[in-house]
Amino acid sequence: MKQSNKTWTIFSFEFLTRIKSKGFIISTILGPLVMLIIIVVPALVASLTMGETSKYFAVLDDTGDIGKLLVASDTSKFFLTSKKPAELKKEILNGKLDAYVHIPANILETGKVEVYTPGGGGIGILETVQSKLQDIIMEKKLQAANADSSLINFVKNGIDVSSVKVTEAGTEKDYTEFYSIFGYMLGILIYGLMFAYGGIVMRGVIQEKANRIVEILSSSARPMQIMMGKIFGIGAVGLFQILIWAVIIIILAIAGASILPMFFSGMNSPEMINGGGANAMQMQGNLPFDIPAIPIGVWIGFLFFFLVGYFMYASLFAAIGSAVNQEEDAQQLQTPVTLALIIPILFMPVIMGNPDGSLATILSLIPPFTPILMTARIAATTVPLWQILLSIALTLATLFLVIWIAAKIYRIGILMYGKKPSFKDLIKWLRLSE
Repeated sequence: MKQSNKTWTIFSFEFLTRIKSKGFIISTILGPLVMLIIIVVPALVASLTMGETSKYFAVLDDTGDIGKLLVASDTSKFFLTSKKPAELKKEILNGKLDAYVHIPANILETGKVEVYTPGGGGIGILETVQSKLQDIIMEKKLQAANADSSLINFVKNGIDVSSVKVTEAGTEKDYTEFYSIFGYMLGILIYGLMFAYGGIVMRGVIQEKANRIVEILSSSARPMQIMMGKIFGIGAVGLFQILIWAVIIIILAIAGASILPMFFSGMNSPEMINGGGANAMQMQGNLPFDIPAIPIGVWIGFLFFFLVGYFMYASLFAAIGSAVNQEEDAQQLQTPVTLALIIPILFMPVIMGNPDGSLATILSLIPPFTPILMTARIAATTVPLWQILLSIALTLATLFLVIWIAAKIYRIGILMYGKKPSFKDLIKWLRLSE
């Protein structure tokens, strides 16, 4: 068998074996759903429940009218009381009362309100009282200042700030918030894929070493060919899975463009019911949100940095797997690699808040962090070309260095059995000649 065919044989075996497995089929089907649950559900639950509490508040009002307005704002949470503070505190201690709100007579001057509770109960207690009283007190103070109704309504409703993008062709709506969220999601996706498939590479190497399969492979193929065949094969599985997810997303997006508008304004109009495919894009105007197009450069950047990041971390995981005899022994050795993956995720919220800042620029140019952070920045903002080119050059140089290091460790590690190696042992292996 030719040397070039050996890597291909290992690649084909890894790819075909894994895409036929039940684990791949299940993860491909459930992957988008799990990601949706992880990203959307917590945010949705938080937005719906923040400020909510199961407590029932007694309202002790010294002003004569603000308490009535508070109770009227939500009778399921508040009720007026004329009992003395000492009596209310006693009822709280006896468990007869959840909490009570004391509205002092000088609330318009001080803006201070006290809520008495038995302790605990979460931040929902304070959020509930504050959110309800905020508008009432503000309106009262404006009325005291003889403000007219239009000014009061303006202050209560606030202002709506939108972003407009200036281009050579003119101006257009700017989707900064959407692209920032999308960049964050792409960064998380790359992190998850690199971590998951890198882990698969490591476990595969450990299993082959434990079963002595690698000894048979090494008799007919070089360690570098074995390692790269495995990395390429599992990487192809990852790309294939991403392709399937992309097709599913496109189908859902097309279907959603036709279905979602029916749940919003104008859903009973004949055009909404009888309109064909030609009206699909027009119907999107009835949605309460816009879904902008994703530039092709974002997808190219995502694909490139995913591949580079995957090969970088998969090589390191393969080296770690070759150095140990069982998965438990790999924990210490993989700690630095795991930290290199986790650190950019910790900085993601800050970077998405200011993707053009110095911190975002510097961190995205550090090769171990680049696949995640540069992908997120490319989606969130217009990254200068020199930064993209520099990040590509630095990441590729680091990739070749990592592969060289991993290959040297892998060459010795796959045939080493016995005691668990330390970082000192790995450094010794690097110094050994071919």
